[in-house]
Amino acid sequence: MLHLLVMEIPMLRTWVIFYLLSFVVLLFALFLTIQGIMLWVSLFLVIVLIAVNLFTIYGEILRRKSKTERLKEIARIDDPEYNLDQKKLW
Repeated sequence: MLHLLVMEIPMLRTWVIFYLLSFVVLLFALFLTIQGIMLWVSLFLVIVLIAVNLFTIYGEILRRKSKTERLKEIARIDDPEYNLDQKKLW
């Protein structure tokens, strides 16, 4: 179970870079808001950032779900005495 919770190192690096870039965009939007100029640009940046984050998280959830289903299918194929009633254990 622990191996499912640990992310691979390249994937973790991607997430760190993604959230660092998101933080920079938020800081820039905050700077524009504090200056009082281009409020619509800062609002647009925040909306785009939230949409990209939600889309990315949804894609990651779908990827993780398909990976889990694929592992279950492999486990079922490898076990010749697999009982259909044991699906409740997953």
